[in-house]
Amino acid sequence: MIVTVVGLLRFGFSLLFGVAVTILFAGIEHTGKNRIIIGLLCVIFLFVQTVSWWLLGLDLTSKLYPLIIHLPLIVIFSLYYKRPWLVSAVSVLSGYLCCQAPRWIGFLAGAALRSSLADHISYIAAVFLSYYFLKRYVAESVRQLMEISTKSCLFLGGVPLFYYLFDYTTTIYTDVLYRGTKWAVQFMPSTVSVFYFVFVILYCAETQKQATLQRERDMLDTQFRLAQSEFASLWQMQQNAAAYRHDMRHHFSLLQGLASEARIEEINEYLRIAQSDIDAITPTRFCENETVNLILSAFATKAKQGEIQLSVEARLPDTLAFSDTELCSLLSNALENAIHATKQLPDKSNRIIRLRVYSKNNKLCIDIRNNYQTEPIFHQGLPVSKKQGHGFGTKSMVHIVEKHGGVFQFSIKDGWFIFQATA
Repeated sequence: MIVTVVGLLRFGFSLLFGVAVTILFAGIEHTGKNRIIIGLLCVIFLFVQTVSWWLLGLDLTSKLYPLIIHLPLIVIFSLYYKRPWLVSAVSVLSGYLCCQAPRWIGFLAGAALRSSLADHISYIAAVFLSYYFLKRYVAESVRQLMEISTKSCLFLGGVPLFYYLFDYTTTIYTDVLYRGTKWAVQFMPSTVSVFYFVFVILYCAETQKQATLQRERDMLDTQFRLAQSEFASLWQMQQNAAAYRHDMRHHFSLLQGLASEARIEEINEYLRIAQSDIDAITPTRFCENETVNLILSAFATKAKQGEIQLSVEARLPDTLAFSDTELCSLLSNALENAIHATKQLPDKSNRIIRLRVYSKNNKLCIDIRNNYQTEPIFHQGLPVSKKQGHGFGTKSMVHIVEKHGGVFQFSIKDGWFIFQATA
């Protein structure tokens, strides 16, 4: 009698364990409302399972298990909890697979002690230990793998799916496995080994891809922050120039006082200093676009300090499809790279940068070329920097151009390094 009672408890714990593990893998939140709903579902499933066992017998109930338990779980997770169908299915299959370890532990205990009661009790104990281990160490990783990509979810569910089909085909719907048929005995080891190596290969490739994308995002975020900082500095320079223009009446008043006293030398010196101050803080007008004016003015100063001949032809409207930070990042990186390469030339007369930036058919067109000392190395069409920590600027430029559906090209021709883009 006690063996029968414990056996029934085992049947119930098996259901509860499978449902609980499936919930962990599916990523359903443990809120009070969800606990109540899941609890009601378990009660309903236990009732349906018990009625089926009472009316149809254990053998037929086991064969109907996919229809009365597994399929409803997938539907509920997908329709009510709004989980993707693939994630719901893989979660249910993985939960079924996790039930096999407690079953094996119970079998070992029962075989060792030659007792069905030991089998049932060991199975129930293993269920609790397995749930603790899966919740603490496994569930989060499984959820992340399923959500990385559809491909990752498919391969993660490959082994549970094949085991599910194998188990029902060879032990529940037939007894092929128990008859020792060779193909049945060798099927699951072969399947597990194949999926193990395929999954390792694909998982590593996917992980590297995700890591690369994350680095690219971090790099671009850094570039945009730098661009915003540089643009703020340039804007402050323009504000200073506006303030200086506002104070011109004070300068005129002082000059008028000096002129009334015929202090010509002091007037000349004052005018010289004032002119120098104005030149230092007033951006040069290159085009109608204020953002581009600020950027080009700042780099014209940098080029002058590096004894570089910078020629600029800029014809742009007031507004462009690019944001200020994107314009700043794109032009700043292009000019920074050009100045860095040109400064390496020992002959200052060969330090030349030519920039053309204009608008055509509502698209931004850039053509910047510069001399260089060392011929750059290209990889997949992009110049590669040998220095650690460099090369992010080029990738940022490419990202901005591609973001706006544009095209770009890096090339070398007649001693010029050329960057051309249209977006």
